[in-house]
Amino acid sequence: MNGLVQDCPLLLSSVLEHGARNFARVPIIGRYPGESIHYDYAGAHVRARRLASSLNRLGIGLGDFLGSLAWNTHRHLELLYAATGIGAVLHTANPRLPPEHIAYTVNFTGYRTLFVDAETIGLAEQLAPRLESVDRTVFMVPRDRMPETTLTNVLSYEDLIEDGDDAFAWPRFDERLASILCFTSGTTGAPKGVLYSHRGTVLSALSAGSGNGWALSADDTMIAIAGFFHCNGWGVPFFGPMFGTKLVLPGRRMDSEWLHRLIVEEDVTVAPGVPTIWLGMLQFCRERGYGLGQLQRIFSGGTAPPAAMIEAYMRDHGIRTLHGWGMTETTHAATVSVAPRDAATTDVIAAARTQGKPLYGDQIRIVDESGIPVPHDGTRSGHLEARGHWIASGYFRQPDIALESTDGWMKTGDIAVIDPDNTLHIVDRAKDVIKSGGEWISSIVLEEAAISHPGLSEATVIAVPDPRWQERPLLIAVLEEGAHVTTEELRAYLAARVPKWWLPDTILFADELPHGPTGKVQKDVLRGLIEDGKLTN
Repeated sequence: MNGLVQDCPLLLSSVLEHGARNFARVPIIGRYPGESIHYDYAGAHVRARRLASSLNRLGIGLGDFLGSLAWNTHRHLELLYAATGIGAVLHTANPRLPPEHIAYTVNFTGYRTLFVDAETIGLAEQLAPRLESVDRTVFMVPRDRMPETTLTNVLSYEDLIEDGDDAFAWPRFDERLASILCFTSGTTGAPKGVLYSHRGTVLSALSAGSGNGWALSADDTMIAIAGFFHCNGWGVPFFGPMFGTKLVLPGRRMDSEWLHRLIVEEDVTVAPGVPTIWLGMLQFCRERGYGLGQLQRIFSGGTAPPAAMIEAYMRDHGIRTLHGWGMTETTHAATVSVAPRDAATTDVIAAARTQGKPLYGDQIRIVDESGIPVPHDGTRSGHLEARGHWIASGYFRQPDIALESTDGWMKTGDIAVIDPDNTLHIVDRAKDVIKSGGEWISSIVLEEAAISHPGLSEATVIAVPDPRWQERPLLIAVLEEGAHVTTEELRAYLAARVPKWWLPDTILFADELPHGPTGKVQKDVLRGLIEDGKLTN
């Protein structure tokens, strides 16, 4: 016998509708070149429904694909809801990817209509000869700023809004239908598509935004730093109307000066970003003697934040750092580290250095090389796998790539240790772990030890072939401005923090490290430079 409860599909349109009904006047702020936008969830809902009706008139409907090549603006936010609200699938193309990768993802998906904003029009013109199916481009700019362009069949976004139907009602359909398509960054080959569902995205946002996650409420103001094209902007476009949180959209600019201005002027209380963003902000504030206004907590993802950074934000600004683990294939964050509010500083730092515990709806385990589960004893490591309501089961149109194990767990490619209380510690990426003389060396732990040196601003470790030990670690470090650190000093510093046999035989110093679209160090690029003899002592 089924329970006697109503059956309402979990659709993304219901999230914006909830925001408009319950948090109608909560502000949405857009600040980007030439525009300063101040409206609210009620206004966003009206414009999204108008746009949805215009998309229908263009022949776009249930099951159709369309694309966006855009940054975090109010128009991109409206498009997320308008496209998915009519049952179409929005491919959020990543403008940070190399042009050939962007073209690949668009052509692989195959759709006619591409939305671009003021900051990506030039990129769209560059890509146009490579795009096989796109024959209609919508410029997401003010009507009076429609530029001259080499593109053909160009439409005005604001005309679509103006011509839209105020009486448009969101349709109902199966909550398991596809909603948004994101591609991986393609650091280990061609980008792979992850096709999210309405149900999974709504459930993931509910879980991630809750008390043991981002702990969001209508008392918060949140800035959208992660691109909407990267794991749905880490969930921020859905957190806002779902929890009644004021939303600040910075467009393309991500420099410390601009973000600091928005954080202070708009009374931001919670902000997500990769450690690179927060290390830069910390340095910016130190140099100018600035505070960070009402900011209470930052959410750091991508890689583990340095302990010194966590401590500095607590000591100098009273800001807590939350650290989470997730990937394109997990929709949003799958685990989050949360320390008790009354915990000692050392305990807070220790907690934030872990990847935390799974949010409700996620499960994690580790397995050995044969796929046999490894105990969660806080000591033994294994290949990390995940399972849950919003975890990818495969890649878009690539059934030949096995993402799941034989018993239905998703293989993440990470090496991890899990504590008895289910706290996750990422040890390494499977492709980055170093096997020296039959023993494993964690590049992540070695990097963390190096970056704790006050004279270093960044460090990374890669494996290099060794005739005796098979592989040995090589450390590449970037010095803080004005710092002087010798190889011998750095090796002595590491000797007090890692096993002696972990010490890198070679240490190189570089002016900067290459970073990919998501802020992670591109170790494959470094390996290529070393192989080509372009990076030496």
